Amino acid sequence: MAGHLHIADFQPPRGLANPHVQTLLPRLLPRQRLPYRREILELPDGDFVELAWAQPAPRDSQAPIFVLFHGLEGSLASPYTRWLLGTAVRLGWRAVLMHFRGCGGRLNRLPRTYHSGDTADAYWLIGQLAHRYPHALKVAAGVSLGGNMLLKLVAEQGGDGLDLAGAIVISAPLDLATCADTLHQGFARVYERHLLRSLKAKVRRKLAWESFPLPIDARRLARLDSLRAYDDAVTGPLHDFDGADDYYRRASAGRLLGDIELPTLILHAADDPFMPSALFERLPAPADAVRLEIAHHGGHVGFMEWREGRLRPWLARRLAQELTDWSTPAVPCQARAGRRVRSDS
Repeated sequence: MAGHLHIADFQPPRGLANPHVQTLLPRLLPRQRLPYRREILELPDGDFVELAWAQPAPRDSQAPIFVLFHGLEGSLASPYTRWLLGTAVRLGWRAVLMHFRGCGGRLNRLPRTYHSGDTADAYWLIGQLAHRYPHALKVAAGVSLGGNMLLKLVAEQGGDGLDLAGAIVISAPLDLATCADTLHQGFARVYERHLLRSLKAKVRRKLAWESFPLPIDARRLARLDSLRAYDDAVTGPLHDFDGADDYYRRASAGRLLGDIELPTLILHAADDPFMPSALFERLPAPADAVRLEIAHHGGHVGFMEWREGRLRPWLARRLAQELTDWSTPAVPCQARAGRRVRSDS
């Protein structure tokens, strides 16, 4: 692990290092304006996902492409999606967010929704982008649930199974079982209740469908008081898992860290309140293609720093560094990958 582990250069402002403060700060600040164009992407099973293409888009069809996957119940309204997409646009990249099923402006068509290990829709999108923009360099990023999903996809497809030059994984719950248990303790239950409210609201809208396959009613749904209970009663059986334990075991990407062949950057905060402490000590050593950066502070997708006289997202600055490296023609891909695995920091 030591050769892969780097200390991230994030430093929280004085007095704002608390992990819950860091987690909540982005939601308390004014939301960044981000013009976008919506697209409905039809899926092979008859469902759809909503894409948000950040504007202005480059005219050059060979401009590099940044693909973003959000977290559980996230969307374009999430602060981090606007920071990351906006950063890519300012660097001249074509930037797109894929909303997971039901997370855009409309409920999806099928009873099923999405989950932490559901890689099929992302695989389909990346294939469509490869067809539309065959000569464009492409980098994908996943945040929280989207990060676990992306890492699992990268591991499944190997180094050349995707038209991606690299991947970026941010604040990902790579051990789903222990993360679900952590969210059911102490102040973290505030986050758990927020997520459950959003998840349950979507299921309630589908309970009246004749095609809805689960033997659950609104009263039983309301009694589910933890993510583990929800995943055991809804997420698992709705997506062909044998309950929560089976879902967590098969969908967790952490067990695949040693199988990664694509250059991958993982960003994590040691004090993330969604995760157990020392998360990566529970997981296999990362493959040589992985660069793991852990900050002492940062919370869950927080990483707010004081810069240029105000609070700013360190994640946007770190992404800008990474995308600039990728889009620099003078730096060969092998050299870029090498920077991710050196042990000089």
